[in-house]
Amino acid sequence: MSEQVRVAVDAMGGDFAPAEPVKAAVEAVNASPAISVFLVGREQAVQEELGKYQYPQDRITVVDAQEVIETGEPPVHAIRAKKDSSLVVALTMVKKGEADAFVSSGSTGAVLVGGQLYAGKIKGVERAPLAPLIPTAKGVSLLIDCGANVDARPSHLIQFAKMGSIYMEHVVGIKNPRVALVNIGAEEEKGNALVKETYPQLKACQDINFVGSIEARDIPAGQADVIVCEAFVGNVILKLYEGLGATLISKIKKGMMTSLRSKLGALLVKPALKETLKDFDVTEYGGAPLLGLKGLVVKTHGSAKAVEIKNGILQCAQFKQADIIGKIQNHLMVTKKEDM
Repeated sequence: MSEQVRVAVDAMGGDFAPAEPVKAAVEAVNASPAISVFLVGREQAVQEELGKYQYPQDRITVVDAQEVIETGEPPVHAIRAKKDSSLVVALTMVKKGEADAFVSSGSTGAVLVGGQLYAGKIKGVERAPLAPLIPTAKGVSLLIDCGANVDARPSHLIQFAKMGSIYMEHVVGIKNPRVALVNIGAEEEKGNALVKETYPQLKACQDINFVGSIEARDIPAGQADVIVCEAFVGNVILKLYEGLGATLISKIKKGMMTSLRSKLGALLVKPALKETLKDFDVTEYGGAPLLGLKGLVVKTHGSAKAVEIKNGILQCAQFKQADIIGKIQNHLMVTKKEDM
């Protein structure tokens, strides 16, 4: 049996803490013997939730942390002021090597600041991007960056492309993943200043499979495996993706209940439809890893329920076993030597 991956979970982060993070931890350890979990948060509240479930007790440990970083707090101030917060205590465990990974549904800003402060960036990484998997007609694509760096430079986007390619090949299993740059047209001369400057540099990269520009409408069709953009654009794409998906699912369900005939039809197609809609449910793909750090940090939605957090925890095992951090380090070392 391979060594267990130790995941520190922010039990007080998110809209439904501690109930959903605790439930997610129980489901994760019950689903995989490769996972052990530290639930970091207010011990009494966490223990009360744990008491509702059956689970292998040697693989879930409660770590007490009495403070909570709220979503509206300034991230830098909160990280510095609340040393006994669930977020800081859990990240400190990663820094000290007591945990292999950190998963949180808490404040995005605090996770980004804390991740870089405590886990630290890999030497040579300029910026650490958030990179969620998003569903497409052909499986999944990696959207990088979706929320960490709203003012990126071409050199940042090039590193995003390289790190994203490593992730998609070694975690998702896509050989020679297709990399595309988000643009307002397919032509090379189109785009804003950032895109125009980045395009020829990506085109010149020999270590990625750059396929050119991609328009937002082509992303759901799966025309690229790694979708590269700065965080403002990426976050708009992600939020529209999620909102449109939820609206379509709601409309389909409502439409099937309009008449007796539609209800009978719904009964016939329900199994196939349920499976299809599941493929386009973003919660099935876990959270967004903050790539380029020395430790694994995964951010799930603030409104995440247990299924998303559980998948984020399980995602950590894949990431660790594939040694993505080591592969990014080695790739940057090779690239640096080639540039000398």
